[in-house]
Amino acid sequence: MATEKKQQKFPEIQGGGSLMIAWQVRGKNVLVVGGGEVAAGRIVHLLNADAVVTVVCPSSGLNPEVAHRVSSSQVTHINRPFTPSDLDSQDWSMVLVAVDDPAASTLIWKLCKERRIPANIADVPPECDFYFGSVHRDGPLQIMVSTNGKGPRLASMIRRFIAKQLPKNAGRAIETIGELRVKLREIAPNPEEGPKRMSWMKEVSDKYSWEEMCEMSEEDMHNLLKFYGPAKVPAFDDLRGMRAGAADIDKLDVFDGSFGFCVGA
Repeated sequence: MATEKKQQKFPEIQGGGSLMIAWQVRGKNVLVVGGGEVAAGRIVHLLNADAVVTVVCPSSGLNPEVAHRVSSSQVTHINRPFTPSDLDSQDWSMVLVAVDDPAASTLIWKLCKERRIPANIADVPPECDFYFGSVHRDGPLQIMVSTNGKGPRLASMIRRFIAKQLPKNAGRAIETIGELRVKLREIAPNPEEGPKRMSWMKEVSDKYSWEEMCEMSEEDMHNLLKFYGPAKVPAFDDLRGMRAGAADIDKLDVFDGSFGFCVGA
């Protein structure tokens, strides 16, 4: 009798969540309505993502931070209250509303819906196509905690807790991995090398600690890439020993002669 196939287990569905994505707004136009504290926080997120930001708000309504963004030309400022025609003046990627006027906010929301422009109305979850979470940033590392608009302060507490658990210089370690991947593609650019590149980078990521990743120099990367051909990953102490030709690479017992280059040349 044939053995009954083992039933596969799949993830349980938990409805009611948001689709967590990294929205690329580099070089895209974003409209911010309002100039207070909430708007200031939104603007920081947008500028960090290299968006092209326009703020519509009377100068009297700008808080010191937003006023600084305006005076330093980090954002474009329209010095008057919002008008419906503002939504037609640009090809907006999104609209963020942060004003203390519920009726005006709802009107802008409806106008955005008519134009199919994604919008976020601060403190009104039902009138949001997307939410802003509490973000921890360390260079390329970004971690967002979202409560689906239900508990922003709690999200901030959780984000701080997570940040404290991370290794020091985690962002620098990620930068190193990114640089190494770019260099690897330069020496092995062919598409058929893809599986081997992925396998080797996985082994590198698994073998070295965060501290070693942070310590890795340009010279270390250059020497490490010499091990890609035979699909080997040396101990980090061996990379240290190779600095400035301090070690005889032929004695590291990782080369099998298949890569076809002379290290001592």
